[in-house]
Amino acid sequence: MEKLANNSIKGLKRITSYKLLLLLFLISQVNLAQETSLESGQKYILGGIEVTGLQSYNEQTVKTYTGLRIGQEITVPGEEISAVIKKLWGLELFSDVAMYQTKIEDGKVFLELNILERPTLSKVTIYGIKKRKIQAIIDDTDLKKGKKITESLIANTKGYLENKYKKQGYLNAKTTIATAKDTSGTNSESMVINVKKGDKVKISDIVFEGNDKLAAKRLKKALKNTKQKKFYRFWKKSKYIEDDFREDLSALVDAYAEKGYRDARVLSDTFVKINENNIALKIKVEEGDKYYFGDINFVGNSVYNDQILTRVLGIRKGDTYNGVLLKKQIADDSKPDAQDLTNLYQNNGYLFSSINPVEVSAVNDTIDFEIRIIEGKETFLDHVTVTGNDKTNDHVIFRELRTKPGQKYSKDNIIRSIRELGQLGFFDAEQIAPDVLNPDPNSGTVDINYSLVEAGSSQIELQGGYGGGGFIGTLGLSFNNFSIQNIFKGESYKPVPMGDGQTFALRLQASRTFRVYSLNFSEPWLGGRKPVRFNLSFSRTQQFASNFSNQGQIQVDKDRGFAITGVSAGLAKRVQWPDDFFTISHSLGYQLYEFNDYNIGLFNFGNGRSNAVTYTVGLSRSSQGPSRIFPMSGSNFEITAKFTPPYSLFSGKDFKAISNSIDEKSERLFEIGQNPSTIQEQQEFQELQADIEDLEEERFKWLEYYKVKFKGDWYTTLIDKLVLRTNAEFGFLGNYNQDIGDVPFERFFVGGDGLGNFTLDGRDVVQLRGYENSSLTPFVTNAISGQQQQDGGVIYNKFSMELRYPLTLKPSASIYGLAFLEAGNAFNNFNEYNPFQLKRSAGVGLRIFMPAFGLLGIDFGYGFDEDLRPQSIGNGPSGWQTHFIIGQQF
Repeated sequence: MEKLANNSIKGLKRITSYKLLLLLFLISQVNLAQETSLESGQKYILGGIEVTGLQSYNEQTVKTYTGLRIGQEITVPGEEISAVIKKLWGLELFSDVAMYQTKIEDGKVFLELNILERPTLSKVTIYGIKKRKIQAIIDDTDLKKGKKITESLIANTKGYLENKYKKQGYLNAKTTIATAKDTSGTNSESMVINVKKGDKVKISDIVFEGNDKLAAKRLKKALKNTKQKKFYRFWKKSKYIEDDFREDLSALVDAYAEKGYRDARVLSDTFVKINENNIALKIKVEEGDKYYFGDINFVGNSVYNDQILTRVLGIRKGDTYNGVLLKKQIADDSKPDAQDLTNLYQNNGYLFSSINPVEVSAVNDTIDFEIRIIEGKETFLDHVTVTGNDKTNDHVIFRELRTKPGQKYSKDNIIRSIRELGQLGFFDAEQIAPDVLNPDPNSGTVDINYSLVEAGSSQIELQGGYGGGGFIGTLGLSFNNFSIQNIFKGESYKPVPMGDGQTFALRLQASRTFRVYSLNFSEPWLGGRKPVRFNLSFSRTQQFASNFSNQGQIQVDKDRGFAITGVSAGLAKRVQWPDDFFTISHSLGYQLYEFNDYNIGLFNFGNGRSNAVTYTVGLSRSSQGPSRIFPMSGSNFEITAKFTPPYSLFSGKDFKAISNSIDEKSERLFEIGQNPSTIQEQQEFQELQADIEDLEEERFKWLEYYKVKFKGDWYTTLIDKLVLRTNAEFGFLGNYNQDIGDVPFERFFVGGDGLGNFTLDGRDVVQLRGYENSSLTPFVTNAISGQQQQDGGVIYNKFSMELRYPLTLKPSASIYGLAFLEAGNAFNNFNEYNPFQLKRSAGVGLRIFMPAFGLLGIDFGYGFDEDLRPQSIGNGPSGWQTHFIIGQQF
């Protein structure tokens, strides 16, 4: 072998140089179309270029895109050809791009550009995902028809799907993607995606190492979103999500910092796979030493002295070191209205202030701080503007703003302005955005623009319910941003004059047995300068006589009945003390009660009139917000007292004698009515009835009473947008003269959905779900007929708790779910009143608010106690009741 090799080498040496050149020339001419080498190049004139391999693209389009022109000088091989190939690859439309030299003649070179197109996506089929979610996946991954199928598209789609479900706790999620040629199109392929999510991986155990100072239970509590599997856990699931876990590790360090361990850190974290569905987390911590606050000195402060700043900071020398608390007391980013040092300055005009805590020494276990303050220049508002109010006039908005040009900048005033705008109901409270513009620390000025989105403020009220033996329907039109000054301007009807913030409402409520008409007008800023609300209302109620036939059908006699005509005017003024959330209101009203051969059972005259002149004074405080529809904070309470003049004090009538005479005649009437035996007794019966009617009309010609009501609502945000609403109500109807007794009107009817708030007799219909309408109103025995009748309570109380969570708060529709606990009751007199004798209920519900139709909802309530109807006594709990809420305000 060695000899053969030597002979070969000697043979090669004998090849002459001209023979070598001839061999190289022949090799270069074999297959002239082979790919050109890039090791060297020669200049030519481009004689022509041919594009091959195209299936869906136009040849001329590709030639134009290359930028090569016939007749241009080109180096082969060279940078021009390399640039063209790179440019075409960058389109990601082709799976192969190659440039060939086909021939050279007369200094011209002819090229062939060979392209292999990528296949086009014709359709996508996804398995393992619910049908309603498939389109969202296609949109997120951009798997549109006509999309070029590339390796990166497939890899990105696979990665997106697996990461998506891993973030939801499906750590074993796997995705496979396959493509197949689709003969229905040119160079097209279909794609099949198979997603196997598997089961959610739960955290079966969380183990801590190195925690001597804080118990594992306390550390587990600090992990807000990473929870160990427990059979009773339903609010926070025990799934492992990487991003949440990393965030919780920071919270873990904060938990140590709150207890003084400022050097605490997480040394390592691992999870151990128990099986396909369970993992265990192991977290190793280093706690370090416990520290305490030493001296805290303020540097750079001139606006506030050290005593004020120390009081707001709320941290004293010797307190356990708490880094989280220190940060919050300097600037609490979680609460825009927090009582911290930053807000202290920013609420007093110092927008450009900065406050930084600095550790100046750490000796043993004590840390001294300097709170370094740069106060900056006092800042004033230059321009205050609003945008987005297409319907509402500017003056309606500006009068509610607490930020005026020339005032000191105040963050608190901006927050309050947002609330006031949200409470108007004319704008989407979720989208009110105050933009701080053009801040100039040199001149000390800043501009504010409030960006608004108009919301539907007018409503069509369609309300329905069943009561009084028939269907009760309501039709109402409420224009809540009305403009009465433009009522005679035809061009302002779109569809009605709007923009001045006034309220104009028309309402019709009717059933077979009654009708109610009402008109209401309200101007919130009477005179335009101060927040004094003027209200004027008129109402007319008609109640017809009715009874049930032998077939159980209700029969109505419209020739018999009674009517109430009422008119009232009121003023309500926003006051500044104790704070500017308070409003004092006054109203004066008159009601005329007319009876036509109709006795309602509460008193014994069926023909005649009664009158009532009333004065109502109220004190309310409303700080709920930011939205009227879904308040998340604040409170709303109202106490009102309604009085009539004490006519009996100066009328000169002996009401005791009138009352005694009524009692005597009623007793005799009852005796005769039980067993009339002679014509004389029947005649006496009729005479007694007429006498009693005359006496009753005399007793109640001018109604006198007082009525006190209280209602309070408190809103507390618990977690995220989970809101707790607590409510307490109380009402009492009293009289001045025991000889006259309680008036038959203005009473309280408790139980049911709270609908039917018609002004039939001035009654208050109180919602208590889980019971039928008015079924918690006490029944009494009529002294004459001996029949059980429902006159309405003279005292009631009610308590409720609601957990609310919004599903959406969009302007088009706000939807939230709720769960409630309620308890309440009504009583015939104060002697029977027991605030702890309550009828209890619980349930769930749903509310939908649409601007054009108001509030719609449904509640499913379970009453735990029996109601007060005679036929219910002894029959056990009220049980499940369904309540439809249509048109009821929030």
